[in-house]
Amino acid sequence: MYNAHRGMVPAPNHRLTELLDQVRTEFENQAARTGDYEHQITTQMNEMELVRQKVYQLEQQQIQIKQKYDDEIARLHRELESRGMPSQPPHVGGPSHSTGPSQGPQPPPTIGHGHGGLFGQIMTNGPQSQGLAPPQEPPQQQQPPHSIQQPPPPLTQQGAQPQQSFTYPPTQTLNNGTGGYGSQPPPPASPGAPRNRKTGGLTGAATPQQTQTAPPYADPRVSPRVARPTPPPPQNPNVGNTLADLDPDRLPPHQKKEGQDWFAVFNPRVQRVLDVDLVHTLPHDSVVCCVRFSHDGKYVATGCNRSAQIFDVQTGLRVSYLQDDSVDKDGDLYIRSVCFSPDGRYLATGAEDKVIRVWDIKTRAIKHTFTGHEQDIYSLDFASNGRHIASGSGDRTVRVWDNDAGQQVLTLQIEDGVTTVAISPDGHYVAAGSLDKSVRVWDVTTGHLVERLEGPEGHKDSVYSVAFAPSGRDLVSGSLDKTIKMWELQPPRGMLPGAGPRGGKCVRTFEGHKDFVLSVALTPDGRWVLSGSKDRGVQFWDPQSGNTQLMLQGHKNS
Repeated sequence: MYNAHRGMVPAPNHRLTELLDQVRTEFENQAARTGDYEHQITTQMNEMELVRQKVYQLEQQQIQIKQKYDDEIARLHRELESRGMPSQPPHVGGPSHSTGPSQGPQPPPTIGHGHGGLFGQIMTNGPQSQGLAPPQEPPQQQQPPHSIQQPPPPLTQQGAQPQQSFTYPPTQTLNNGTGGYGSQPPPPASPGAPRNRKTGGLTGAATPQQTQTAPPYADPRVSPRVARPTPPPPQNPNVGNTLADLDPDRLPPHQKKEGQDWFAVFNPRVQRVLDVDLVHTLPHDSVVCCVRFSHDGKYVATGCNRSAQIFDVQTGLRVSYLQDDSVDKDGDLYIRSVCFSPDGRYLATGAEDKVIRVWDIKTRAIKHTFTGHEQDIYSLDFASNGRHIASGSGDRTVRVWDNDAGQQVLTLQIEDGVTTVAISPDGHYVAAGSLDKSVRVWDVTTGHLVERLEGPEGHKDSVYSVAFAPSGRDLVSGSLDKTIKMWELQPPRGMLPGAGPRGGKCVRTFEGHKDFVLSVALTPDGRWVLSGSKDRGVQFWDPQSGNTQLMLQGHKNS
């Protein structure tokens, strides 16, 4: 009885089988429809792409026709005037076409907000801490090829000392598809956030992650700039030195200059004495943390993730790629500072691994590695004798190193993290800016603190950049309080035993940036002070009057 019971099985359920067959059939039908839809979408996208290319071509033809029409009208107008006949100023009806920055740029890449990240805290306006965190990598994508323009005549560089010329060897990594000027195709177009012309920035979030996109002049697949109606008569609001508050669309032609992906505005309150143009755009595969020209102005070095790179200023081509292959490949390693030796033979780099590397540029070999700092190295400067290097770190020290002997020769301790260092032109003094809002100047020979620039006339927030004037008598500093200050150092700087540091005199405060000032510099003749800011603008300042001459906008981030 039990065996017969165990052998019984339920009869098959034909209804369940039919339902399963129906579900399977419906699934296959839906899959087939999905494939058809995807094919239709692909076909429509291709058709849209063809339409976009045709629209771009038509716009270019229309611009050329309009230019010829304008030229002909102007020629006829001049001919009438030459014959003494009355004439009206030439005017061409229809919408005006601006050659300003392209509409719809992508949001900028994300800057990191890591643990203890000083730069990360800047990006989020948060509290400060001791270390600079590495920026987060934007998605890797190849850059479009850029046309190489011949540089315009440089600004006069009176007083610049001639330096020994140095020729870099050809690099094996040139045009390898990782940021050179190769023949790689440009990326496809994609929509971006609208541009806020009054601030020069992008609307919406400050630093969302993005992939780079080609400017419209490089890729016809990018949506062409929409023609705007003729703007109303120009008005010049009194914005002082805050040129970011000017609307380029409402400025007359002589107070602005526009390129494909950049523009400059000139201060309406002062005489325009400078001109400016974009010479090169140098693409990189990661956030660029620092830049530095060689002393002869022929090369520029950049520091980014794991590598330092050197570019020829004339051609825009990369001539050297310096990377320490002995370092662990895991994680990021950002180069925070780069600096050429005066003769151009060596490049010093400071990184997040607390190590200073001095590279022989010709052989691409490391000559020295200096260790001793206990936190990230944020700033380096070579002395004019080519022998000594100053470094500043979050470990609250400034250190001086002997490049010939390969050893440390001086340690200067302060109360807070060091963000920037600079050596005076004569090599006798080293200045440092700090998180504690002050600028200090030491005598390199004795190690004595001879100047402390702070107090009621000083900065109200951390100092992020310092630079000596070519004369060595003045010092410029930039701060998170959004200002630049010029200090007149008190001569003589010699100290008597037991005497405290002198307090330099603040002779000028430059106000006009709308956000943190992160870098300052002077032209070799000392005629102009330059500043770079988190507001994405670069401004030229007249140190005699304190007025800004112009503002550049082109970068999509700080």
